[in-house]
Amino acid sequence: MAEEKKTTAAKKAPVKKEAAPKKASKGVAAKADMNRLEKKYKEEIVPALVKEFGYTSVMQAPKLEKIVLNVGVGEATSNAKALEDAVANIATICGQRPVVTKAKKSIATFKLRQGQAIGCKVTLRGTRMYEFFDKLVSIALPRVRDFRGVSKNSFDGHGNYTLGVKEQIIFPEIDFDKVTIHGLDVVIVTTAQSDKEAFSLLDKMGMPFKR
Repeated sequence: MAEEKKTTAAKKAPVKKEAAPKKASKGVAAKADMNRLEKKYKEEIVPALVKEFGYTSVMQAPKLEKIVLNVGVGEATSNAKALEDAVANIATICGQRPVVTKAKKSIATFKLRQGQAIGCKVTLRGTRMYEFFDKLVSIALPRVRDFRGVSKNSFDGHGNYTLGVKEQIIFPEIDFDKVTIHGLDVVIVTTAQSDKEAFSLLDKMGMPFKR
């Protein structure tokens, strides 16, 4: 009887479940996904900007808001493939498919009709934005022949900076033997309240300005 009671008790005893592995917190996951430049901005550049401009809060420090890549394809009016190639190139460079831009009005001189596709553009934010900026300043611009730095005079008075790239082949993803060469405009939009603050931000992030 005693043995039967022990057996019954053993059957009723709750089985201990193994503790489920703890999930990484959102903060830890976000930190792991953070781009190298994004991490540098938060850990090094923000404190430096706060000290330089005397901000009372780290929230006042300027930051990158978005980067817009814009390509105008003049040949698109007579050669649809030229536009297709430009779209493919930009998608390859930044990892995000651009949208096709169309003419807002007709211009007879250029045989341009309203609504006709004439280029493409893409807007980068978040991690992709930081990854593109990092690649631009660390890899692409130094590949420009006889490169001596970019101009300090391309700010718009509101803390935004525009850079013209003559050839998309400076980006390592592009095989210049297989593409038609075209340029693009890179517009870097920041939250800076002045060009001076924007210059300091981009300078600290590695933008190779002429000295």
